[in-house]
Amino acid sequence: MVDISLVDAEDEDFAKGVLDILDASARDLGRPFEPNTVQFRAGDADGHLFGGLVGSEVQGWFFVKYLAVTAEVRGQGVGARLLAAAEQLARDRGLAGVYLDTFDFQAPRFYSREGYVEMGRLPAAGGAPQRIWFVKAF
Repeated sequence: MVDISLVDAEDEDFAKGVLDILDASARDLGRPFEPNTVQFRAGDADGHLFGGLVGSEVQGWFFVKYLAVTAEVRGQGVGARLLAAAEQLARDRGLAGVYLDTFDFQAPRFYSREGYVEMGRLPAAGGAPQRIWFVKAF
């Protein structure tokens, strides 16, 4: 019998084990996942971090997992430049486009201004914000 139990604390080995099962299944189906985290840094010569973008190539698309800039550089085009760098990398790799998600209190207008199209929303529940998915196809 298979038992189901809650894992009480974050366990990287457990998470890696689950990911390994998912990867094996995708390989068996002829659609392997390629581990390829991509990171873009926004900083200065003194080593100050002003923001960054973390993403990866997933099944022919580029997925932006995180994009953030500090308050001191917000509104100066840093986020747009980070996003443009990811878009250029995706184009150079022959990918179909870029997709990402954000919350309604974060940056939906920013992504719309950058040419992204809303493709879905997770409804707000219990006072939580809405999660919004965006895509930019090339």
